[in-house]
Amino acid sequence: MSELTGPVEVVGTGLLGTSIGLACRRAGIEVLLTDASPEHVRTASGLGAGRPRRPEDRPQLVVVAVPPDHLGAEIVRALEDTDACVTDVGSVKTGPLAAVTGRPGAERYAGSHPMAGSERSGPLAASAALFDGRPWAITPHQGSGPEVVALVEALVAVCGGVPVRLTPEEHDRAVARTSHVPHLLASLVAARLADAPEGHLALTGQGVRDVTRVAAGDPALYGQIVTQNADAVLALLGEVRGQLDTLIAAVSNADRGSLEAVLREGVAGTQAIPGKHGAPVRPMRSVFVSVPDHPGELARLFADAGASGVNIEDVHIDHDPGRPVGLVELLVEESRADHLLTSLESRGWVTHR
Repeated sequence: MSELTGPVEVVGTGLLGTSIGLACRRAGIEVLLTDASPEHVRTASGLGAGRPRRPEDRPQLVVVAVPPDHLGAEIVRALEDTDACVTDVGSVKTGPLAAVTGRPGAERYAGSHPMAGSERSGPLAASAALFDGRPWAITPHQGSGPEVVALVEALVAVCGGVPVRLTPEEHDRAVARTSHVPHLLASLVAARLADAPEGHLALTGQGVRDVTRVAAGDPALYGQIVTQNADAVLALLGEVRGQLDTLIAAVSNADRGSLEAVLREGVAGTQAIPGKHGAPVRPMRSVFVSVPDHPGELARLFADAGASGVNIEDVHIDHDPGRPVGLVELLVEESRADHLLTSLESRGWVTHR
């Protein structure tokens, strides 16, 4: 692997760009910052993510972290204006590659995409730890030189990411399946709530929050992302449309067998999602605990759960609209659930079996 010694130029000082700058500075690598917004550069610099780039600076690696509509142009500019290796962190890879293909310096470009983010945006939301332990796709094209690929791998290592090597086409199909289409379907479900009668919304539970959470993302940004990945998204939407027709027919005809077949496919999909740390999924069970909604109660619950010797794998909180109580769902290994229930009840917690 080539050593990343710097300087690293970051083009675009939003959440991802500033976080990359902070991670590189954490490793002692010089970072040069470029952005169409001088205010963003000042903010990112003030956070310690680097300094503004000067005309005489010569970066070793340029990381393009701009919105999807501008990726291709900025990658081409970086290849033309520097002799550096260039990568980007955009969520679609075939589009930027098309802008680069056939141009001088294309061998100095290899795309990448960290699977990390936040509901917040801008440099003030950035963190040096944003990528720690997160998958980071590395997507070289056929003409990418070995040096640029090695430098992108070194950048991922510096930022704490976990490299996943894919072709640009494989990457775009993967994110359509795991991110872009789920976002669109969540938006359709959430849209059914916008004009719902108040009485309907009073029955809102954690399930609908889980299904619709990602629908709160920036429509302008996701509009760019989806249109940039239209081919892969359309192929999957066609599959979903076919399943929706099957589902409508099953419900209309009270065809319990066909309905259950669709639901079983959904169960199979949830079981295909990798478990914690990428390990195989283990049998889990939910333990529900009523928690008073005032300071210190969650800390007390976690302390008591820890005293039981049972590891909490995941946590969800559903707030009761009618009482100052939250229903906390603790996900634990199935074999340990009864022990946790008994232990918490012995400490005065109200549980729901």
